[in-house]
Amino acid sequence: MNQFATYEDENIHYWTNRSSGYSSVNQEELASQQKNVWGRQISSRIAARFPGRKPETIRVLDVGTGPGFFAIILAQMGYQVTAVDYTASMLEEARHNAGAFVGRIQFRQMNAEALCFASDSFDVVVTRNVTWNLHNPEQAYAHWTRVLAPGGLLLNFDANWYRYLWDEEAKQGHAQDRENLAASDVRDENAGTDVDAMEAIARQTPLSRQHRPAWDLDVLRRLGIQASADEEIWREVWTKEERINNASTPMFLVEGRKRSCGKRNEVSI
Repeated sequence: MNQFATYEDENIHYWTNRSSGYSSVNQEELASQQKNVWGRQISSRIAARFPGRKPETIRVLDVGTGPGFFAIILAQMGYQVTAVDYTASMLEEARHNAGAFVGRIQFRQMNAEALCFASDSFDVVVTRNVTWNLHNPEQAYAHWTRVLAPGGLLLNFDANWYRYLWDEEAKQGHAQDRENLAASDVRDENAGTDVDAMEAIARQTPLSRQHRPAWDLDVLRRLGIQASADEEIWREVWTKEERINNASTPMFLVEGRKRSCGKRNEVSI
């Protein structure tokens, strides 16, 4: 029997317990070339969307910041950064990881599915490995696009995490990943994590059963967002370790642009 009254309670409990270990992963990324890899990927897209604008004039919201990886590298690059997470312990880790840049980031505890910011508050919304974990991702997209200013940019990096729980082909791919990992010289990303607890959460999330990023593109276009997907982004941002651990579940990028005029977000939230 599930000991938690709600999905939110179960999710917060899991990520609270996971915060220290997840923070260690982010600390490794910040100390490696991954910081530069991700920084180039995000900043190049922001620059293409806002040519001629200096980073300090661009307002960025990092949704589901976790231990702060995106927020920190963007603050170091000079952007105006606000970072939100639903879990207090994750925000504590993020503040610690930010070090000298902690004063350059506004940290807020907030539900990604119910942002409290005014409409049109940000030029860019970024997120990584968050959407799959949400109980109401369509509502989340409505909020993320609502807080984007006209002409704003959405960058959502995610994958079809835990699809193997529902799809036979994905299940076989996952099993092959585990075999390949055992025969390799790289670290198991699941080591030290409660896989059973994470799978219990994933069974309650709607996106583990969906075909993505097709689902995301459909939702964003219905919200009036010009959206596209890059399903090869994993080749640019993943390390050898990530490629071996997750070969059957490659990361994709969903990129959205809010129209500068005309149709606005009309979905009820």
